[in-house]
Amino acid sequence: MTTTTATTAVTGAVGTPHTRIEGRDKVTGAARYAGEIPFTNLAHGWLVLSTIARGRVRSVDTEPVLAMPGVVSVLHHGNAPRVDGDYVGMLGRPDPVLEVFQHDRVPYVGWPVALVVAETSEQAREAAEALVVHYDQEQHDVAFSAGRPGTYTPETDGMRVAKGDLEAQLDASAHVVDAEYTTPEEHHTSMEPHVATARWDGGRLEVVDSNQGSSWVASELAQLFSLDPASVRVQSEHVGGAFGSKGPRAHQVLAVMAATALDRPVRVVLTRPQVFSLIGYRSPTTQRVRLGADPDGRLRAFDHQAQSLSSTVHEFVEESAGFGRAMYAADAHHTVNRVVRLDLPTPTWVRAPGEAPGSFAVESALDELAERCGIDPIALRVRNEPDVGPVSGLPFSSRNLLACFEEGARRFGWADRDPRPGLRREGRWLLGTGTASATFPVLVAPSTAAVTAEADGTFTVRITAADVGTGARTALTLIAADALEVPTDRVRVRIADSDFGHAMLAGGSMGTRSWGWAVMLAARELREKLLLGGDIPSEGLTARSDTSDVIGALSQKERHAFGAQFAEVAVDVTTGEVRVRRMLGIFAAGRIVNPLTARSQLVGGMTWGLSMALHEEAVRDPATGSLVGPDLAGYHIASHADVPHIEADWVDDPDAEDPVGIKGVGEIGIVGAAAAIANAVRHATGVRHRSLPIRPDRILAAGTVTGEEHRA
Repeated sequence: MTTTTATTAVTGAVGTPHTRIEGRDKVTGAARYAGEIPFTNLAHGWLVLSTIARGRVRSVDTEPVLAMPGVVSVLHHGNAPRVDGDYVGMLGRPDPVLEVFQHDRVPYVGWPVALVVAETSEQAREAAEALVVHYDQEQHDVAFSAGRPGTYTPETDGMRVAKGDLEAQLDASAHVVDAEYTTPEEHHTSMEPHVATARWDGGRLEVVDSNQGSSWVASELAQLFSLDPASVRVQSEHVGGAFGSKGPRAHQVLAVMAATALDRPVRVVLTRPQVFSLIGYRSPTTQRVRLGADPDGRLRAFDHQAQSLSSTVHEFVEESAGFGRAMYAADAHHTVNRVVRLDLPTPTWVRAPGEAPGSFAVESALDELAERCGIDPIALRVRNEPDVGPVSGLPFSSRNLLACFEEGARRFGWADRDPRPGLRREGRWLLGTGTASATFPVLVAPSTAAVTAEADGTFTVRITAADVGTGARTALTLIAADALEVPTDRVRVRIADSDFGHAMLAGGSMGTRSWGWAVMLAARELREKLLLGGDIPSEGLTARSDTSDVIGALSQKERHAFGAQFAEVAVDVTTGEVRVRRMLGIFAAGRIVNPLTARSQLVGGMTWGLSMALHEEAVRDPATGSLVGPDLAGYHIASHADVPHIEADWVDDPDAEDPVGIKGVGEIGIVGAAAAIANAVRHATGVRHRSLPIRPDRILAAGTVTGEEHRA
């Protein structure tokens, strides 16, 4: 790895590489995840999911199962405790799957229909597999396609944005690209499956969970079960991956139901196939992009129409059409997200929701336009660089996209590239290079934190943050140490306990920014108290913060992280195999708190983009609506052998309105990566692939243009 190009002076802990605070515990096994924490008198729940895609549960044959060894209960719609899903939570109305076992309807395959509880997990599993559920099956519809009947534009804000006369600008354009791009259903099944243990202790509900926000999950459970929020505590100290999937889900609700019915702790762990079925996924998309440009490549028209799917019981939109709204200037700028309801599980947030598939379509179309204009792909992007938000007209807080391209092009050797396709060859391998832009919005949400000066001279930070593998615990330690002006070894950060108060969840690249702001304010206030002198009491001296007011006072601006992605590929003309040889990503993502873990996040996102481009594709059986191969053997992801040398770096880009200068790095690494690889495949073969993944059979079916054929 090369050193960073950042120029912001590093005067304290922030900005210096730091190994993870909990790293030794994780690699030695001392760190205990949610499914490993022991409880006295623990019972185990095993979930039973529907095998039909639409219909009703006619009956559940519980008697034979209840007679099996170790089985203590079978919960289903006929005997489960009642819950109330009529509320608006942190992120809107809950998915009705949280109202589990409240009726006999089955809206999709994989819908929870029963929970078998037994003394051991083995007994619970055996009984669950033996449970017979009778259904009244109905005709289902799971076929997703562009513009199919039932497609509509949601009424929520931001689904449709328009500026200028699109058709007039297209008619006046010298060059027009009008193409459809598709991405498949994709899954973010993290290494640690979803697990929750619930118990009642002195009238208080306690849940040990694996989640992205303990205060979020606690709030939802309190509302579902009509409990005083103060009587619900959720803890999630270590999380083995999340990527948008680990919020309030049915397994937490079921653990609480069973613990309530049995008056003992109950743990519910999802199997890998159940994770594929129950916790959400990225919807497939069809995206039509129309670009119109003058002879010199200046955009006159930008039109992005995206379609995704959702379930019949809950609306979730993969907002792919949002990607270009902050990217390129155009006289007419139209974008719309549409959705169709099918008898399928509800999709959810997956790393860079909207931006990941949206960037594939837009950045591929930009590459096509560059070819038609006879302009270098980077030069085309430079030519259409906006001074203000292309749609909003708001100023940018900072915009260093061109700096990313300048640095990336220099290090990648872009100037030596011959733009003609199909010319570079090594034996049976055709070689090509491609590039693409990346962006992700900079978000922040109110959070609370407490910082305590202990009598022994150390400091304790308490905040309901979540470390889902990003290194958040370590980043907050560095931020607190600098704010307190003490070494990092005098700071202890405690996270992921809803008793610490409200804090934003880990998602949308806003976790560290939101939590860091709260920690900074509390630490500064504590330092002012300490400067007044006096002894620290035995219980410590504490300062608390709530960032609601300062965040609410932020001025209106376009706030985004940006990046430039580069890729080189080799394509085997005999087998259709595509091998990525190298990738480079240069990002403008605010002040980098911990270069070690930040680079890991960016490389991880780029690796996922490679996987998205060449491998990932969930397939559903139209006859049943179920997934084919719902596990990590059937769902193909990039392995170590598929990942080449990947470099991730950044340019100087601190956010002046954030007390630490943070923007966020969790999402942007995947954005544009698939497009850069697809553009490189086009450069290598002379054939444009508009559907992901770019499988060998698709390469062979499309054919390739060799150097001689291209010149002919």
